[in-house]
Amino acid sequence: MASGAGELKRKFPMNATDITLRWPVPTGVGLVAGAAIAALDNFAFGGEVSPILIVVMLLAATGIAGLVWDRRGWVAAAAAWICVPLAHLIKHVLGLPDTMQPNTYTSILMLAAFTLAVATIGTGCGILLRRLTAVAAKRGR
Repeated sequence: MASGAGELKRKFPMNATDITLRWPVPTGVGLVAGAAIAALDNFAFGGEVSPILIVVMLLAATGIAGLVWDRRGWVAAAAAWICVPLAHLIKHVLGLPDTMQPNTYTSILMLAAFTLAVATIGTGCGILLRRLTAVAAKRGR
């Protein structure tokens, strides 16, 4: 019965960094980034923002997530990605006016597929850049 906390720490070593980087922080950061992108897409300038700007922002946000968190960046990227089509889906379900034309479930699904591809490319590029810089640092360049 004398096991106590010391024995648990020896059996299951984990520091605070492991817990904070695993899910909550990347998810929260991804949701904040995704909400900012969705807000810009839907509300700035009456919703008349260039789609290219939204794609660039999503690419940058997911690329930074991959660069910062390596493979765990997928969590942040997924959280950021889902906000963009979800905002249009919520507006469609509630019958609110939307700038996406045609405003149908099919077009929202196509938007989700396209933004998923953008988020995947962004995260993959961020992970690749992180690994390339790590290899260069090991070689002393």
